[in-house]
Amino acid sequence: MKYGMNLLLWGGASDESTFPLLEDCKRWGFDGIEQPMFDRNVSNYEKLGKKLKELELESTAVTICNAPENPISPDPAIRKAAVAHLKSAVDCSAAMGATHLCGPFHSAIGEFSGQGRTDDEWKWGQDVLSQVADHAQQNDVTLVVEYLNRFECYFLNCAEDAGRFVREVGHSHLKTMYDTFHANIEEKNINAAVKSMADQMVHVHISENDRSTPGEGGVNWDASFAALKEVNYDGWLVIEAFGLALPELAAATKIWRRMFPSEEHIATQGLAFMKSRWEGK
Repeated sequence: MKYGMNLLLWGGASDESTFPLLEDCKRWGFDGIEQPMFDRNVSNYEKLGKKLKELELESTAVTICNAPENPISPDPAIRKAAVAHLKSAVDCSAAMGATHLCGPFHSAIGEFSGQGRTDDEWKWGQDVLSQVADHAQQNDVTLVVEYLNRFECYFLNCAEDAGRFVREVGHSHLKTMYDTFHANIEEKNINAAVKSMADQMVHVHISENDRSTPGEGGVNWDASFAALKEVNYDGWLVIEAFGLALPELAAATKIWRRMFPSEEHIATQGLAFMKSRWEGK
């Protein structure tokens, strides 16, 4: 098992200003970090990768798509832009040495049609991500699709659908992931949800129901960890928490008040919690 920390908690910087934070993550005991891909400055990610290697930290990455690069848009030009957008994120991930590029990039985040997904949207999304997966394979990066709750997207909202989506594509470098926050909202049965995607699941976000410190909220952690152990999951467990550091992100994730004493508290207590549940430490 590998334990990671998503750096979105501190914002989205990708330059050398993040180096002290990387050093903190190493000191706190994480195996790696999850880096937001908000810009596309490859040289910045090369520098980050060099620093991570120096610290002996591994990395994954996370990105999104917005309306101008929506993979399920009916406009072929926008879908083409989605391919280019995600390929550039793959390039940045590879420059940093990240093994996984995660996120809800199956569709534009926060965009709603007023109805459920269509068959055409399903096919368009699969076609776009299949093209990007070819590029990811050439760069030794695995794309990891994340389903979101119904309030953040309408395209993929549950584990079963996320598993089926990538299973139908059948690409070695297109997989999916499990997120305890979204599951807490959408899934009727945690065990069944995990089993429905287990053959395609390569990543897990550990996220509390209020997006703050894992273990200090209302997620059914007994069921979550038991289900992961039952399917013999052995990948990343990454803390994903959100605060007020980046106003745009706070607005997008609906964080209106501070829910924790400090970012270090989330990181250190969250890591201790994950290890206590997984390793009994």
